[in-house]
Amino acid sequence: MTATYSWLKPIIYCSFNVMPLKPKANRPDTPQLYPEGDASVTGDRFSEETSAYAVRGVDTANIDQGIAVLKEQVKTLPARPGVYRMINATGDVLYVGKAKSLAARVVQYTQINRMPRRLQRMVAQTRSLVIVTTQTEAEALLLEANMIKRFRPPYNVLLRDDKSFPYIYLREDHDFAQINKHRGTKKGGGVFYGPFASASAVNRTLNTLQKVFLLRSCTDSFFHNRSRPCLLYQIKRCSAPCTERISKDDYKNLVSDAKAFLSGRSQDIQKQLSTKMQMAAEQLDFEAAARMRDRLRSLTYIQQEQSLNADGTGDADIIAIAEKSGITCIQIFFIRGGQNWGNRAVFPRHDKSETIEDVLTAFIGQFYEDKPAPKRILLDRSLPEQNLLAEALSTRCDFRVSVETPQRGQLVQVVATASRNAVEALDRKLAESASQARHLEAIADVFDLPRVPERIEVYDNSHIQGTNAIGAMIVAGPDGFIKNAYRKYNIRSTEFTPGDDFGMMKEVLTRRLGRLADVNPPTTETDEDASGHETMPAASETYPDLLLIDGGRGQLNVVLAVMRDLGIEDISVIGVAKGPDRNAGRETFYLPNGKELTLEPNTPALFFLQRLRDEAHRFAIGTHRQKRAKAMEANPLDDVPGIGPSRKKALLMHFGSARSVKQAGLADLRKVEGISAAMAKAIHDHFHPAT
Repeated sequence: MTATYSWLKPIIYCSFNVMPLKPKANRPDTPQLYPEGDASVTGDRFSEETSAYAVRGVDTANIDQGIAVLKEQVKTLPARPGVYRMINATGDVLYVGKAKSLAARVVQYTQINRMPRRLQRMVAQTRSLVIVTTQTEAEALLLEANMIKRFRPPYNVLLRDDKSFPYIYLREDHDFAQINKHRGTKKGGGVFYGPFASASAVNRTLNTLQKVFLLRSCTDSFFHNRSRPCLLYQIKRCSAPCTERISKDDYKNLVSDAKAFLSGRSQDIQKQLSTKMQMAAEQLDFEAAARMRDRLRSLTYIQQEQSLNADGTGDADIIAIAEKSGITCIQIFFIRGGQNWGNRAVFPRHDKSETIEDVLTAFIGQFYEDKPAPKRILLDRSLPEQNLLAEALSTRCDFRVSVETPQRGQLVQVVATASRNAVEALDRKLAESASQARHLEAIADVFDLPRVPERIEVYDNSHIQGTNAIGAMIVAGPDGFIKNAYRKYNIRSTEFTPGDDFGMMKEVLTRRLGRLADVNPPTTETDEDASGHETMPAASETYPDLLLIDGGRGQLNVVLAVMRDLGIEDISVIGVAKGPDRNAGRETFYLPNGKELTLEPNTPALFFLQRLRDEAHRFAIGTHRQKRAKAMEANPLDDVPGIGPSRKKALLMHFGSARSVKQAGLADLRKVEGISAAMAKAIHDHFHPAT
């Protein structure tokens, strides 16, 4: 992700021995890291699911070369704020850091005996340095966060989950404002409320808003083509502006009330509804009073649902951190207008030697790099650079952002709630990891694998009689499913009959393993770590340890043939076929040596394998349905050269449907406004190539 800051104007750009930055990929010359004790480095170029690494020992020649490079650059570095990037021999960014004085900061890396082993390893791999100077240290902090998210360096603290957060979007560029859920870029005429912690939190709030304020959620095309109210009107979740069941002024009043509620003025709305209910009852209009009562109940329900009392907090994010066994959990509560809009637990990747304060500082910088900060950020502990964070975030916003650590009053209890949730989420994570580790060990034992698998890839296909064929790969590791590693494959080959499962499996595995072998050739050699234990070299860490194939002996043989053709020998493969009558619990497992196994029902290993297979089914079928739905919505006019949105609209308005356009004669096509004689002939020839 790349972001551009209009406020950020670096005044100097210096580069030294700059090597071209290659696309992020797994390469054979990735820093040599080996599983062991406390020292850990994690990153995208390393195993996503392995939580700890250690180094055999820093090569003296390499570290001397790295120090020499840095000493040479220090001679010309300015004593100004800025950001520096350490780069290895292949052009990969190893580390991004910011400094109040670049010269003073970088010179510290030449004092190798004062640095921890992790930084010694980083200096040994450094072959060039790139700097960007900024006006202030706050600007440097924001630029650092931007570059970390862009390059994802292995020696920085990294966010595992970079998904966008959902918002509620009140679109006001229409006479009757539309309200719905929104993700992604915020553009268009309207107001965005959020972020919400999850889609379920948004859905609950939208559900309440529809009940209380009766705002429309339908699209403009649906709105303009209604002749009578839809079901939402019948169940009292819309005021039916599409059929003029409500005036523009009354609808605007509803929109105004919804804004007030989302801005935290819910008590005012409650008083208004209560007053209207009393007035309707006094006038003996009991139906209107009942409607006001139901809306009042819905509004009260969502307020009672709050799991955190944040009255008087206004707009704030509450952030707490917990650490145990080298794993860190950061819990965030989103408070907007005094209402709790949900919470989310985040588990950043970082070296175990990082302090908890450094991890939290790096997290805040990256978290708000692509989303607006609230006016207040409440932390469970003080940070060394707390004022700098506030200054940097205020620079990006149109208001002052306060980063606080409450010491007294109600806010202390609010932060304590977030801290408790952080600890509980971390305990659940550790328990899940321990359970996952036991399952992986059980699989290695049952199938006599050479080592406990750290990365399992599961493959499945989905199609309907060969149409919209999809191959799917899901990935699991010690921490559970690795969803950002899932991949889908559109079946493109024409060398086999549509619907040929063997052919589809061959294409998927050829593309997957072939690309992997090209980037990082396989090897069966082993190394030894500092303790003398045999380990696989770093080059093989990007390879899966186990392939789980949904299918029987035939699919398994196809995969083995692909591996032989590519010269891959160090990946275990298991085929799993459904039991008789497709009964879960009676699956047959096929091994490359010709053996077939069935596991005892109700064993943890069998349940775990079933869960992997079911997740692959879910992902494959869901992807196939998306492709099928897209194909159903495809318009034949999209394939006609020279037909853009305007001409397509003119043709559809004239003929009524794409089928009618396809059947139209040349003379009829010429009558369409905006369609020239040449274009009419091109359209006619496209649909009637033989005439």
